[in-house]
Amino acid sequence: MKAVFMTDVGKLRQRNEDNGGIFTNASGDRLAIVADGMGGHRAGDVASEMAKEKLKSMWLLAPKIETADQAEKWLHDHINETNKAIYAHSKEVTECEGMGTTVVAAICTSRFATIVNVGDSRCYIRNEAGFQQLTDDHSLVNELLRSGQITKEDAENHPMKNLVLRVLGTEEDVNQDIKTIIFEEDDRLLLCSDGLSNKVSEQEMESIINGNDSLEEKATELIKRANENGGEDNITLVIIDYADDCERG
Repeated sequence: MKAVFMTDVGKLRQRNEDNGGIFTNASGDRLAIVADGMGGHRAGDVASEMAKEKLKSMWLLAPKIETADQAEKWLHDHINETNKAIYAHSKEVTECEGMGTTVVAAICTSRFATIVNVGDSRCYIRNEAGFQQLTDDHSLVNELLRSGQITKEDAENHPMKNLVLRVLGTEEDVNQDIKTIIFEEDDRLLLCSDGLSNKVSEQEMESIINGNDSLEEKATELIKRANENGGEDNITLVIIDYADDCERG
């Protein structure tokens, strides 16, 4: 597999509250993470950094993932553990009160990919069926959209677009969505924070992801487009390409 991680502060924010990375355990399986932190002071930074570091440290010690059930259980258990750690920290440190972070993560093996998400950071797939979003946003606007109260066009510019209903760290327990897909030759995953998905259309994403540029060039172009379209938020992404050789960004 080839993979690249990239993050950018954007054009308007003073600091980057996003985090993430691509981590390979002793068995050669990949864990990709994108986390978008939120909270007062520097608490958003703290929450997303804690999510990344805790998941990374546990992944590096993870046994070989042989089945989808194992991958799903690993993500479920360790997302819960990460949530409890962030929640406890927010209660112990006054400056971190109320902090939280979205997370989208994918375990990628040579046969399948298992994806978890909490919040509105997303995972897309490019495969023989085309380009599509795999995750559902845990947001007010998405709930209104799913219930038919607003249209997709309304959702694009809704005044409460940034209201997230589910994140890590704000409650002692967290609900998470987990799914496993077949991951095979020529498939490509894109994980991203809403700093990308709110600013770059799916059509633009698909065009860039399908291009012949290197993964590094694709990631750079996606961030460039988000900044050209306003860049009001931090922008973070991971691209994972099913291939025989290995390259980490």
